[in-house]
Amino acid sequence: MSAQNKQLTFWVLFTIFVFGPCEPLIPVLMYPAAKRSLAGMVLVATVFSVVTIATMLSIVLAGLWGTNFVRLGRAERYTHALAGATVLLCGIAIEFLGL
Repeated sequence: MSAQNKQLTFWVLFTIFVFGPCEPLIPVLMYPAAKRSLAGMVLVATVFSVVTIATMLSIVLAGLWGTNFVRLGRAERYTHALAGATVLLCGIAIEFLGL
């Protein structure tokens, strides 16, 4: 393997691990299951999906319940506009900062 290929491999792996914790787990879990049987792969994919969705829902619900304790007074009237502005700023950062 050439030095250029080693450097490319490093950046590919780095990118995969930076984008999210789930992406590296998919091939690690699916490949051994696929080598055994199709039913095993379907079982692993189903369990992985259910656990991932349950984790996301629990984090969102915990955040929702946590924010119910915060009273913003008059600013509560503008929460939808603030949420929209946050999404807009994220989009601008992605577009112009290359995130």
